[in-house]
Amino acid sequence: MLCGAQAGDDGVESDRLEVRRPFVLKGPIGYLLTLMRTRVKICGITRPQDGEAAVRHGADAIGLVFYPPSPRAVTIEQAQRIVRGLPPFVTVTALFVNAEEAAIREVLSAVSIDLLQFHGDESPEACARYGRRWIKAVRMRGGVDPVVESARYHEAVAVLFDAYRSGQPGGTGEVFDWTRIPPELANRVILAGGLAPENVAEAIQRVRPYAVDVSGGVEREKGVKDAAKIEAFMRGVERGDHH
Repeated sequence: MLCGAQAGDDGVESDRLEVRRPFVLKGPIGYLLTLMRTRVKICGITRPQDGEAAVRHGADAIGLVFYPPSPRAVTIEQAQRIVRGLPPFVTVTALFVNAEEAAIREVLSAVSIDLLQFHGDESPEACARYGRRWIKAVRMRGGVDPVVESARYHEAVAVLFDAYRSGQPGGTGEVFDWTRIPPELANRVILAGGLAPENVAEAIQRVRPYAVDVSGGVEREKGVKDAAKIEAFMRGVERGDHH
């Protein structure tokens, strides 16, 4: 899952992520925290066999892109076939880019979706109107302050930080400067942007995000995943966690 619940002061469970503080704990508690693993979402799934491969190799979530201009876009019918092939306890994430409310509600009525991902210019109010858990993607163009954006989208269960390229809302295959993510945000961060089997361990060691999100880095061609690359990516995540 992409987030964990914690109890608030009133004893009611909250969807907020428990923030991992930017200091090192020693003793038994510190040892337990070292066992925390980075969650993984494989985005841009277009075929049932790719969703099954993602889960088989240990992914916690898959992403379905409902953005027609994307080479990884799926129809409702494709999404239904993909979801039918998944086992339980896999988070199905629906990605939208400045979509009309009616289009989002149509997907929600037809596909079993666990989490919404907004990858455009959506306001916090627009993201929250569906009564579903959601994450907001922030593209790291110059001048973007991750702390400010995280506070702006404080109702999101997490914030996904991605590389910026003008005119392209995601899937750039480019890496941004990871040092721009401050340690105090780490456990609210989903790290994306140019991740691949070759660099994901380093990304995890440097940022310590709650989760990583990959699409092009595990593909044979756009929209078609490569099971061997998914397996290699998951090995990279494990190396990053155990460093």
